Amino acid sequence: MNTTRPVNARQAPPPTCVGIHTRPSSMTINAWMPSEIEAISPLVDQLMRMIEGSRCVEGNEFGVEPALREVLSNAVIHGNEKDAQKLVEIHCRCERGKGVLLTVKDQGKGFDPNTVRDALDSEGLNADHGRGIHLVKRMMDEVSFESGGTEVQMRKRPAPDARTESQANN
Repeated sequence: MNTTRPVNARQAPPPTCVGIHTRPSSMTINAWMPSEIEAISPLVDQLMRMIEGSRCVEGNEFGVEPALREVLSNAVIHGNEKDAQKLVEIHCRCERGKGVLLTVKDQGKGFDPNTVRDALDSEGLNADHGRGIHLVKRMMDEVSFESGGTEVQMRKRPAPDARTESQANN
């Protein structure tokens, strides 16, 4: 049985989780990934398992995953222009009862988020980009663009009834 891979076959590069720090009610994760589309899913899957396990956004997990995928995709494609030599840095801070704060940084030139058309106006509906940012803003509770557009900070809080339950259990 031949178990060698063909020369041209590519496997998704693994994400690098450099640090995971946990405390009873919080967790911090620092990770880096190469600017390759194939690296996004393994990293998001790993982070979502940790976020869900931390119960920091209990009842609101559904919005975090697609927002994180979109922001990582933008960092790889638009920020770092798919240059595998450039890295995307991810910082994740989960606090039970308070939510998750995600920061994604690329090594690109940045952009001015004020120049992105409103995805819902007539020109924005026909634009070839900009809808992803709109969706991220709808899925997360807070979104900001820092460092000239090379850094996105997103926050998602737990569902109101989950937050009350979680605090009562602590």
